[in-house]
Order: sequence, then structure tokens, then C-alpha cells
Amino acid sequence: MIDFKESDEKKFSEDFKKKKYLILNTDNLISLNYLRDRIILSIERACSLDHKRSDSKEDFLNNFHKKIKKSQLNNFRLKIIQLINKDQNFKKNYFLTAKKALYTIVGNELSMQTRINLSIQTPKDSSSLLPVHSDVWSGDSPFEVVVWIPLVDCYNSKAMYILPPTEYKKIEKNFSKYSGNSSYDFFNKIKKKLKWIKINYGQILIFNQALPHGNVVNEEKETRWSMNCRFKSIFSPYGDKKIGEFFEPITLRPASKIGMNYKLPNIDN
Repeated sequence: MIDFKESDEKKFSEDFKKKKYLILNTDNLISLNYLRDRIILSIERACSLDHKRSDSKEDFLNNFHKKIKKSQLNNFRLKIIQLINKDQNFKKNYFLTAKKALYTIVGNELSMQTRINLSIQTPKDSSSLLPVHSDVWSGDSPFEVVVWIPLVDCYNSKAMYILPPTEYKKIEKNFSKYSGNSSYDFFNKIKKKLKWIKINYGQILIFNQALPHGNVVNEEKETRWSMNCRFKSIFSPYGDKKIGEFFEPITLRPASKIGMNYKLPNIDN
């Protein structure tokens, strides 16, 4: 296959093809800071909590569990998600945090998930778990990538895990052996092979969501705040989540717009 990419772009591409996930410094710290500031503003609006200017933003988010009851958590999370998704600048800045990497990995004509997801995982809370899964197994397109952005430093059980592709290939070859298991049983069979993500604020995780991934109860003393959103090439195949429903185009180029609107001349007259 002919490959005209520049040498640094080739290396970046090969790294992603090999690992299927990368932890990178954000392309745009200004955009990332915008996201965190809007989250904090949304917390103040949705939860009637003031961010004291004497507290650092990271301390405010890390200690969120000290300010609310667990029974309030999901309601607050939904309110915050609603507020950030009303803000079109939020979506644009989300994209800008990873623009360069997305252009290299996915392409420059992109569809973006219409709603950005937010995860708040307080210490010892078992209500916010995402059991081990692969999004493709439930109908997502294998052409998608997830941009996962932490708003605080994440590590150990405060983060998430991914099954590396080398280990996933072994499971693929004997998938019938695992397919009848519950997600709990499946996790216990693969937990020694999982890669636990260590990622700091200022970094982003891009991964192929065909790889099994998930989280566990947060056993750390801080609250985890992270966001996730899917991106794919506009013209690549869609799974159950279609363009116009779950995805919307964000970087459609002029030639594509012209081509999509072109009609052959009528020669019947």
C-alpha cells in the first residue's frame, strides 16, 4: 500500500496501530482549561456549590464527594451533562484538545458524537461502574475512536483499564470460551492482563473502543472526573449509531459538500 505520510506522522500512526491506544499531551491547553472551567461553572449552577477561589480547581474537583450525598450524584451528573451539551463552544473546544491527533489517526473529515459524556466516580461508590465491555460487541462501528479526557489526575482504581491488543487477540481466537460468561466472570479471567491507565490533567487518552475496557470501584481518596466522546471519519461505515442521530459532521470539506449535492444533468428533455 502506498503511504505518503510524513515520517513523524507515520511513526505516530504505527504507534496507534500497534497499541490501539495512546496517552498524549493535549494539542490545546487553552481549550482543555475552557472545558474544566465550564464544568466547574456547571457544578456551581447544578449543585449550588461555590468554588472558593482559595481552592485550586483540581482540589475542588478531587474533593467533590465531601460536598454532596451519594444519593444526589447521578442527578447532579445528568444536570451537568445537560448544561455542557447546550454549549456549542464546549463541543468545539473538546475537539480542539485532540485535533492534531484525530487528523492523524482518523482523518480530517470527522463526525463527532452529538453528546459528550461525563463520569463522576466518588470514592467507594459502586453505582457508577462500567463493567468490562467492547463497544463494538454492542453495535458500535469499529471505525470509531474514543477521546477520553480526565479533569483531574487519574491513577489506579481512580482511572480506567484497557485490555491490550496482544492479549485481546488471544481471547479472539478462543472467544467461545468467554462468550457465555457474565461481565464479572470475564473480568476475573482477564484482570491480570489488563493495562491500568495512569493519566494526568493536561493529557488525553485516545483509544479504539473495540478493545475491552471498563472501570472498578474507586478505592482512592479522591473523586474521578472524566469525559468521553467518540469520533470517526464521516464516510466510514456506521454501526447502530448513525450520522444525524448519534453523530454529526464537524469538519466536512468543500469538495465533499459539492459532491454530495451534485446531480447529473437531466437529458430527457
